[in-house]
Amino acid sequence: MANWSANRPSRRSLRFLPERHCVEIIDQTRLPHDLVLVELRQLDDYCRAIDTMQVRGAPLIGITAAHALASCLRADPSPESEQKARQKLLATRPTAINLRWALERVQAAIAEAPLEMRAAVALREARALEAEDVATCEAIGAHGLPLLQQLAETRKGATLQVLTHCNAGWLAALQWGTALAPIYQASAAGLEIHVWVSETRPRNQGLSLTCWELADAGIAHTVITDSAAGHLLQAGRVDCCLVGSDRTVANGDVCNKVGTYLKALAAQDNQVPFYVALPTSTIDWECADGAGIPIEERAESEVLHMPGRDQEGREASVRLGAEATRAFNPAFDVTPARLVTALITEFGVVAPGSLQQLRDIARSKRC
Repeated sequence: MANWSANRPSRRSLRFLPERHCVEIIDQTRLPHDLVLVELRQLDDYCRAIDTMQVRGAPLIGITAAHALASCLRADPSPESEQKARQKLLATRPTAINLRWALERVQAAIAEAPLEMRAAVALREARALEAEDVATCEAIGAHGLPLLQQLAETRKGATLQVLTHCNAGWLAALQWGTALAPIYQASAAGLEIHVWVSETRPRNQGLSLTCWELADAGIAHTVITDSAAGHLLQAGRVDCCLVGSDRTVANGDVCNKVGTYLKALAAQDNQVPFYVALPTSTIDWECADGAGIPIEERAESEVLHMPGRDQEGREASVRLGAEATRAFNPAFDVTPARLVTALITEFGVVAPGSLQQLRDIARSKRC
């Protein structure tokens, strides 16, 4: 519990280093075995970090992209340089809407700035996005906490059992995360809580990242294979599901790490609440339903090979499939709004069908 405080996780997934004019990230591809910090300086560094998932999670991808654009403008503040950088960044991860949203925020901020001020204005906007993310995720945790407290009351002293998928903690944001924020706050409030963590094949973000976070915070957890989630739900060993979102669209459909849809189906069949925690920046108001979301397809090697460490502690990659075997590797799937019990946002808990009301609330808060 050395790295846990009653207020928030003490680490940060990204830090701006003003004296070096760069950002420092945790290389998430090295977890859980090594905590490695990497500096991003050039546009190619940022694009590589996003593309290879050294940084991942919708909120963190957006913040990283904003810093990338600011860095690019520091080297060349011209509109042509900005346009090329934006296109290159947008191509790295097509599904996570926060990437586009953050770049549009920076673009709007620098629109009227003199050429010599564009880099400074872009950096100021990127730092503002950092601060907003911490406050937003803390608010998500505060709004999600009563849901967990209510469920805990029905347990009559027994440990609350929460099932999550992939990683939606501070590694996916800055200091709180989305789906893990209510869990962190519940733990700080004294709730006895246990988290079932699905491994999240093929990149194993649940096993490698979420378990690492929860262990760091001293929160009880158990990893399960992805295919075991339905059994747990059917056996009555889960009180609620709590996941994040990479893009939620206007009708309330939720796009998240592949495997989320199957958990939502099993949760509905067993009358278990299925909650999605997300900042409103993850909502794509221009997309009518989940059918319009571009689903990223990643390399088949992620499925056919398993990275890890051998008995001597050396990094190794083992091929799982036969040489002639091919793999299909979609990174995300879409959970229809009808399977979602509620959305937990920084402005409160809403039904998936009430997003227009949420949009009005968000606009009024920001005016």
